[in-house]
Amino acid sequence: MTSAMILLLALGFMVIGTPVAFAIGIASLTYFLLPSTFMPDMVAVQRIVAASQSFPLLSVPLFILVGHLMNGSGITPRLTDLATTLAGWMRGGLAQASLVLSALMGGISGSAVADAAMQSRVLGEPMIRRGYTPGFTGALLSIGGLITATIPPSLGLILYGFLGEVSIGRLFVAGIMPGVLLTIALMLATAWVARRRDYKPENDRRPTFGEVATGLRAGFWAILFPVWLLVGIRFGVFTPSEAGAFAVAYALFVGMVIYRELTFEKLIHALVASVRDIGMIMLIILLSGAFGYVITFERVPQTIAEVMLGLFSSQAVLLFVIAGFLLVFGMLVEATVIVMLLTPILVPVITAAGIDPVHFGLVMMTLVTFGGMTPPVGVSMFTVCGILRCSYKDYTAEMVPLAVAVLAVVVIMILFPQVVLFLPDYVMR
Repeated sequence: MTSAMILLLALGFMVIGTPVAFAIGIASLTYFLLPSTFMPDMVAVQRIVAASQSFPLLSVPLFILVGHLMNGSGITPRLTDLATTLAGWMRGGLAQASLVLSALMGGISGSAVADAAMQSRVLGEPMIRRGYTPGFTGALLSIGGLITATIPPSLGLILYGFLGEVSIGRLFVAGIMPGVLLTIALMLATAWVARRRDYKPENDRRPTFGEVATGLRAGFWAILFPVWLLVGIRFGVFTPSEAGAFAVAYALFVGMVIYRELTFEKLIHALVASVRDIGMIMLIILLSGAFGYVITFERVPQTIAEVMLGLFSSQAVLLFVIAGFLLVFGMLVEATVIVMLLTPILVPVITAAGIDPVHFGLVMMTLVTFGGMTPPVGVSMFTVCGILRCSYKDYTAEMVPLAVAVLAVVVIMILFPQVVLFLPDYVMR
């Protein structure tokens, strides 16, 4: 009962506009101040400090910095040219190129909102000038960011792994196949829309081998980055946290030495932007340490596990029920908050049901990230519609075929766990 009150209090503060970190922090501290808990106030402070004492957590600020450094290093325009070369010949060529670009950016950005904002500024106006409706343009560029958030390195998967005590290396490798499936599904949905509306190809023919080779050569150093990342983690060259440090050094080397576009001014801008993002995320993480302790102390995961396992004997049915809840919750609350609040609760539940937490992590992150691209309070939706000045009504209507494609991939992931697990089982054994 007390834990339910704390959770409702946190959600209530968020509803009235309290910053997420303070909403979680105030609700958690309230628990320690209740006379019925008999818990010393000092425990709350200890749990907040303890949340920062994590080596894997170092990867979060490092990968945030990498995303900003890569965007200022000249890699983005080269990847845009490569994506247009690879997919521009298809019907709806520029739209298809944006999805390929999201897949290429997955190993660099790791953030769905950052990818959607970048693509809206780069491809949004050109798509609208070529006859794409603003609503479809916004929906495609926003939901395409889901690919970026799935392909490693994904910040959401890092947080999930940290909070759920799940191997981040396995999560990274497991994210590759869902990212590929999302790319294919969204390209098929885009082709269907393009055929109905006669959206034209960007190029009049398929690319030649020489053109593809030229594009690959121009974006070689960017494409090589996720390869180095996964190979290094697989063979124990570095841990996921050390991979973040390697990534920062790699981004600086590519931007300053190879492409020579990362100037001192761009470096300062990347550092300032990173400090803002890191400060916001880390404050949420620290204060969620106390919240997670309250949830665990009150035995919430064990109670939910007993109820769920009593109601649902099938793993697939249990996953579908949780998936429906996550989808609805994701439409109302930002993805990072959901990960912070629910990972300590849900991971013990699915583990008790015999479900692999790596499998569940990819399902969970796909759904809660997708929720940020849907009404009524999707952060990615607000970002893209603000940049392109398209109405939320048009955005919502145009996103339907893309949403069907995403949910179809989630259904496949739930019904066929090996789609997610066969790569980590093979590579990380």
